[in-house]
Amino acid sequence: MTGRRISPLFAGTGAVLLVFMAVALLAPWLAPYDPNAVSRDAILAPMSQAHWLGTDALGRDVWSRLLYGARVSVFFALAGAACTMLLGAFLGVIGGYFGGVTDRLIQIGVHIFQGLPGMSLMVALAGVMGPGTFSILLAVTLTSWTSFSRLVRAEVLRVRYAEYVEAVRALGAGHGYVLWRYILPNIMPSLIVLWTVRIGTVLLSVASLSFLGLGVQPPDADWGVMIFDAKSYFRTYPWLLLAPGACIAALSIAIQLWGDELRDYLSIDEEPWREG
Repeated sequence: MTGRRISPLFAGTGAVLLVFMAVALLAPWLAPYDPNAVSRDAILAPMSQAHWLGTDALGRDVWSRLLYGARVSVFFALAGAACTMLLGAFLGVIGGYFGGVTDRLIQIGVHIFQGLPGMSLMVALAGVMGPGTFSILLAVTLTSWTSFSRLVRAEVLRVRYAEYVEAVRALGAGHGYVLWRYILPNIMPSLIVLWTVRIGTVLLSVASLSFLGLGVQPPDADWGVMIFDAKSYFRTYPWLLLAPGACIAALSIAIQLWGDELRDYLSIDEEPWREG
């Protein structure tokens, strides 16, 4: 830690993230209606005391679906970013620490995946594998692991040749001990910061897949699905689209700003983790 004082922006965006997390966890208790309950008597009802954000084309309460959609969106954002970090960090550590042919092969893979259009590849993978939790996470992971791999490799190379690491290895310490005791603790702050920024990217990616019909499937409540369902009614019932869109924008911006503030708080250089 650097001993710096926490900025108001860091605290404010952190509070916004905590609110979204709380809503995601407490959605079953906060939602006034079943998010999938259809009511033919309340189709496209306007905002009222009974329905704070009105109802959609099937008579489902928009506020309830918005709350349940937070559960799905937050889960995929956190899980997708975690899977991406684990794969990228593993390959980065292996390549950076052992070097040689292993590192060259991994770097070839990095260059290949970086040269492919990420969103197009994600859509192609999700389309081939079909909708589902596994296919979403796999598509997100395979299209965004390279930034973690490059960051971790650079950090491992920096720490690997430090004098204290060379001394420990000279005393007979094994690879596992050196990696666990000295390499991972030094790269963890950078990993955490990149993970927080990647959450926002994954959130947008999953929402895009759901909008295209390749992610979360109806009737499950998801912000991307809600935007797709509302696109035909935007002119007459704009809140149906603006509500989930505002949630995606607010959560993504809060995550990005919080990640930037966390990087500054931990005094991490921007160049390695911002790229990719």
